[in-house]
Amino acid sequence: MSTDAVPAAAESIALSIVTVRDQRILLDSDLAQLYGVETKRLNEQVRRNGARFPDDFMFQLTAGEYAALRSQFAALKTGRGQHRKYLPYAFTEHGAIMAAMVLNSPRAVEVSVYVVRAFVRLRESAATHRDLAKRLDELEEKTQALAFGHESFAHNTRVQLKQVFETLRQLMRPPEPSKRPIGFVTDR
Repeated sequence: MSTDAVPAAAESIALSIVTVRDQRILLDSDLAQLYGVETKRLNEQVRRNGARFPDDFMFQLTAGEYAALRSQFAALKTGRGQHRKYLPYAFTEHGAIMAAMVLNSPRAVEVSVYVVRAFVRLRESAATHRDLAKRLDELEEKTQALAFGHESFAHNTRVQLKQVFETLRQLMRPPEPSKRPIGFVTDR
């Protein structure tokens, strides 16, 4: 891939990363698609190499977790054989890398680099939001202390500052996960 495609590839992978059990994960079906193999084949290799996948690398979703994730995405496919018989596996960043190693295909190795970059980008984004939230809290405390220290601090000014702080907090919230388009979509 060209260097221009790197941010776009990592960004598209980042859209597939979801949070379950306070961990950022990729589902087995998404990971298999990225690595260019069938989900069934990916899971076979994982089972054959079970010692390489401890619980902090990979875990199987519960029925409730899977139902919650399914409700966030588009409708189910129709037709025979389109639905999963088993609950999906969730791969953490380390599990996704290990999966590329056990698959040992050139595509899996190449794409694993982009998977790592996507996880890193999400980690950096979360750290930036935490730092910004901390600074915002400190600023709010200082302005409240100033307001209490000066009786002449206008009520309207305090209300406006509260609105500014609330607006900034809303902007810092992560966006809702993008939903896949429904219906016929053409590539342009």
